[in-house]
Amino acid sequence: MPIRKVLIIDTDKNTSELLRIHLERENNETEIVYNPNRWQEQFTSFAPDIVVMDIIFQMADGWQICKDIRAYSNCPIIILSYKNDVFTKILGFELGADDYVVKPFDVKELMARIKAHVRRAVMYNIRNLNKSNVNFENLSIDMARYELVINSNKITLPPKEMELLFLLASNPNKVYTRNQLLDEVWGFEYYGDSRTVDVHIKRLREKLRGISQQWDLKTVWGVGYKFELIDSTTAEIP
Repeated sequence: MPIRKVLIIDTDKNTSELLRIHLERENNETEIVYNPNRWQEQFTSFAPDIVVMDIIFQMADGWQICKDIRAYSNCPIIILSYKNDVFTKILGFELGADDYVVKPFDVKELMARIKAHVRRAVMYNIRNLNKSNVNFENLSIDMARYELVINSNKITLPPKEMELLFLLASNPNKVYTRNQLLDEVWGFEYYGDSRTVDVHIKRLREKLRGISQQWDLKTVWGVGYKFELIDSTTAEIP
């Protein structure tokens, strides 16, 4: 049986075949999408454990593909790209990517990242089987369904925002450093910019502003962030 099912979306045949060789050498099952316009049918039929994809294509919008995958799947996404600027990396994370690797890359490092992301996804599911809901005033988070309800209205969040909010809310008043949040939500020894956390917190605050006076996302200056619970009797954490 394969250890992992890896879907590669990349028009660069040399890169794709190099990845295939190394992945299958370690008993992984791989599929390559050379035509990014056909990614959806292969994604559906293959049901990958992780997606490794470029975002620069002549025939398709790689950013939209990343966004569309994330709209209905929580499988990890690693972006491969020659673009090495901070703006592009942050955009990738905002659209749902779990990691960003710059080409040319070290194959051994990429393999380690693939293993780590799949392992983290599995462990995250196991860890939250018995702890998938948190409820506060005007706020309900159901991780089993990836569902957020604010004032009785269902709100759609990108998975990383959802996981970040759930982690903080399920540990009220606990202060997390940016590095701890990166490790817990993005997984393993994260090589990206810690400002990614700030971007996600800012977006969450915009969506949660004015919802309740009994809890809030607080900045602990010089340390990190916490979900501050002003009245602990309002929380229900199974």
